[in-house]
Amino acid sequence: MIENIISLSLRNRFLVLLVAAGLFAWGIYSVRINKIDAIPDLSENQVIVFTEWMGRSPQIIEDQVTYPLVTNLQGLPQVKYVRGTSMFGMSFVYVIFQDATDIYWARERVLERLNYASRLLPEGVAPTLGPDGTGVGHILWYTLDAPGMDLGEQRAIQDWYVKFALQNVQGVSEIASFGGFQKQYQVTVNPNRLTYYGLSTQEVIQSIRANNNEAGGRKFEMSDIGYIIKTNGYLKSIEEIENIPVKTINTIPVKIRDIATVQMTGETRLGIFDLNGEGEVAGGIVVMRYGENADEVIRNVKKKMEEVAKGFPQGMKFNIVYDRSTLIEESISSIKTTLIEEMIVVSLVVIIFLLHWRSAISIIIQIPITLATSFILLNAFGISSNIMSLTGIALAIGVIVDNGIIMSENAYKNLSHRYSELNPETEK
Repeated sequence: MIENIISLSLRNRFLVLLVAAGLFAWGIYSVRINKIDAIPDLSENQVIVFTEWMGRSPQIIEDQVTYPLVTNLQGLPQVKYVRGTSMFGMSFVYVIFQDATDIYWARERVLERLNYASRLLPEGVAPTLGPDGTGVGHILWYTLDAPGMDLGEQRAIQDWYVKFALQNVQGVSEIASFGGFQKQYQVTVNPNRLTYYGLSTQEVIQSIRANNNEAGGRKFEMSDIGYIIKTNGYLKSIEEIENIPVKTINTIPVKIRDIATVQMTGETRLGIFDLNGEGEVAGGIVVMRYGENADEVIRNVKKKMEEVAKGFPQGMKFNIVYDRSTLIEESISSIKTTLIEEMIVVSLVVIIFLLHWRSAISIIIQIPITLATSFILLNAFGISSNIMSLTGIALAIGVIVDNGIIMSENAYKNLSHRYSELNPETEK
């Protein structure tokens, strides 16, 4: 079969050159569109189910949340195994699928099963899916540099302005906020006063909930003019909460301020984010979506940051503390330099040892064509340009040249033998 291929190629040299030129052009295009990253993504094909039930111990979370979810998610198609982790107030279930499974198909199957499994959980507990990212999806970390600004204000700007803007960038799965304080109204109840007035904590909670509500009215017409009636019932200040009545005793209302203290504070935190030992900061983590081009996503995020920064208060700016694009550029640049050096050295060695320019060119021309063609296969299998893949290509240059040398030497030997048979007098 190999002889037939060689014979066919020799009879159709123009067609072979045309195919080689086409592969080279296709390869150059593949190089331009190939995804770029510093390291290969070797993480498992997983879907994370996160459930929050604050105030409960890890054992209760395990028995009433994690165990029912794990047992119900084990029967999904193409699942390798299911792992569960319980901690104070939170449950994590990791559903690991086969490597060839489409991640979004897997997320749909998990959602379908959660619709049934949610009925087995305690009231008010709602499991949610984690972001469609991978273990190496954290591509950029940033903080908000705002000297003199309260950490609560910084976190509010991050949660209600920066986060929503950056999530619109193509390829971003999630913007995870960290640091600072999440503002909240905190009502600290005095148990002695509750006992004195004959109230319970649940009555206080129900009173606050009932008064933190906005109800719609109706439309009515008067003098050919239409009016829409509505009520503004959302609580907007500490004073409004303090004036909420809980109970009436002898026509005298018992208000929140009579039994509790109201203050604006931050949500209870399990840790802090400190930068370089200089104090706490607030910021976010950019999580890349599964299968995206890390280098391109980082560039788009930085471009979006420039637009977002225009709406910051005076003196606030972004401070990038981790940027994978630096590692990507240095890694790819190093491998590119190595590839060019190898191609030059191999070409010189081939020319020196063969001492025949036509044979040398036929071998050297295979190097760029083969390298360009390899990127066609990288794109076909969804492999990015990273340290591992490009190093493998660099190591294969020697194999490419070896095959070319063997074929050239074999062809030269057979041609010499054939020439000596046809011209015996010249041999003598």
